[in-house]
Amino acid sequence: MDPRLEEKLHINRRHFFGKCAAGIGGAALTSLLNPEAFANTPSADPLLASVSHIAPKAKRVIYLFQSGAPSQLDLFDHKPKMHAMFDKDLPDSIRKGQRLTGMTSGQTRFPIAPSVFKFNKYGQGGTEISELLPNIANIADDICVIRTMNTEAINHDPAMTFFQTGAQLAGRPSMGSWVSYGLGSSNRDLPNFVALSSRGTGRPSCQPLYDRLWGSGFLPTIHQGVKFRGDGDPVLYLSDPPGVDKSIRRRMLNDIATLNEKTYAEYQDPEIVTRIEQYELAYRMQTSVPELTDLSKEPESTFEMYGPESRKRGTYAANCLLARRLAERGVRFIQLYHMGWDQHGSLPKELPQQCKDSDQPTAALISDLKQRGMLDETLVIWGGEFGRTIYSQGTLTADNYGRDHHPKNFCIFMAGGGIKGGMTYGETDDFGYNIVKDPFHVHDLQATILNQLGLNHERLTYKYQGRHFRLTDVHGNVVKKILA
Repeated sequence: MDPRLEEKLHINRRHFFGKCAAGIGGAALTSLLNPEAFANTPSADPLLASVSHIAPKAKRVIYLFQSGAPSQLDLFDHKPKMHAMFDKDLPDSIRKGQRLTGMTSGQTRFPIAPSVFKFNKYGQGGTEISELLPNIANIADDICVIRTMNTEAINHDPAMTFFQTGAQLAGRPSMGSWVSYGLGSSNRDLPNFVALSSRGTGRPSCQPLYDRLWGSGFLPTIHQGVKFRGDGDPVLYLSDPPGVDKSIRRRMLNDIATLNEKTYAEYQDPEIVTRIEQYELAYRMQTSVPELTDLSKEPESTFEMYGPESRKRGTYAANCLLARRLAERGVRFIQLYHMGWDQHGSLPKELPQQCKDSDQPTAALISDLKQRGMLDETLVIWGGEFGRTIYSQGTLTADNYGRDHHPKNFCIFMAGGGIKGGMTYGETDDFGYNIVKDPFHVHDLQATILNQLGLNHERLTYKYQGRHFRLTDVHGNVVKKILA
């Protein structure tokens, strides 16, 4: 038999169904190669189709993730009654046999460690905030402090993965990828989802970050996050290699696109469409990214607002300023990670340094968005993966203590994007150990974020391996009490 004919007969299942496709993929490919041809065609590209379910309050999200778990008891959840119980054991009636980490499971006692930091009430709502966050305190009327966040995860990696993907095990799409999949792009020259990271000064050794935290999981890879680096080229492999100019790069991409187009016509695999688009996006980013990261045209007042560190690439302050610039250019989901909040010991010494990194830039970002008229359409979230215990890990003294992981309740805050400012949601017991009113689960947070973007978390699904997956799995409720 003619080998060419034999090859045609050896058709696999994917090949067969690809040839039977209804042509939507072809339309998607054509729209990528020549977008103007389909400019007025709704959902010409299924990878970038908007599926808004309700009227959105926000157009974008800036998530300021404080990696390592900030101590809510020293920042937002004031427990003045604990001063009278210094060094007394946490009552069994409060701990209720709840599980411990391996770091404190061997302790013979659990001495109560009241915060050494002062609290005051701020804003019209009287939000209680620690002296460690004076700049955030000044914008108290713009933020909603949630005191009753809770999670099942008790260790860093599964807890961070849970916040980012809705599951403790790795492999699911990140929240930014879900938002990109649901809403599509509003700027063809920049990624829809950007991740930035910084290392704090409050903890010499930090919990590591993994690229999968901004990965697309089983969603098409066009929706994965793009990491911007703090040194060298802002995005890896964006610069042309020596000896390759723009004209050579353009011809090379045209030839690769032709080959990919032929392969797509044969197999109808949507990942080929993604590959073509990612090549084109990278080419466009060679112009858009340098303009984005060039801060030379920012006025001096901007750097004064964000703090002196905002001039240094890779710092939290510089990333907050870059987040505002990304938001101005239509990036849907901007994820910042600030490491160093893991104070198992020496908390009174380390926590102030960590807060100094975060306080002024965070407040500046929210104020900057507000004065530019962007806060109403930008949802800002600040918080970590779990909280900290009222009892001390290790030796307790009058001026030194550490705190272990505490997933049962902890604090985050939200601002803008249709969230009520100047309020505190939820209540914990006098020990800051258990929730007594208005619990707020991780899945509730995810459902609420999607709701503010105009997405119903129960309808935003993707079929994979025979099942319709969603960010909130089979859980989650929109917390309407915090909505403006």
